[in-house]
Amino acid sequence: MGNKNILIRNARSDELDDVSLLLKDAYQQYENSIRPEAWKSYLEDIIDVRSRLGESDLLVADLNHRLAGCVTLYLDGSRSFPEVWPRGSAVVRLLAVHPEYRGREIGHALMEECIRRCRQAKVAAIGLHTTEAMDIARKMYERMGFVRVPESDFHPVPGVTVMAYSLQL
Repeated sequence: MGNKNILIRNARSDELDDVSLLLKDAYQQYENSIRPEAWKSYLEDIIDVRSRLGESDLLVADLNHRLAGCVTLYLDGSRSFPEVWPRGSAVVRLLAVHPEYRGREIGHALMEECIRRCRQAKVAAIGLHTTEAMDIARKMYERMGFVRVPESDFHPVPGVTVMAYSLQL
């Protein structure tokens, strides 16, 4: 696996607006599966990359000098979901690949870098949340060794399950 043209690195401060737009474009496909008022709130949260910078690493996938994907990595998962993930766990949030660049192993490369950084930091496990609608990402997580931890699921609205996955390192 691997696309040698993909460079995974920390986002630069001059790229934050572009990363926000990338997240918006990547997650737009889920707009019709969420109630309009919930979508508005969710979108505001995901594109607010600046609010997470002090607590997390914002990684980007640079493909031939273009932003193709991003992910937020909390090496201290208690900064993201303290009520869900045990102490010593990292948390991955908001993995996104711009629609124009899908199918090029960019999401996988971003996740591999998260795993590498967690191992380097001696983190015990990595947690993440996803949904049924995010089936391509969910299947990739499973292929990478992430397993379901339903006790860490949550339900933002009735009838919606946000599924938890974890990878022991």
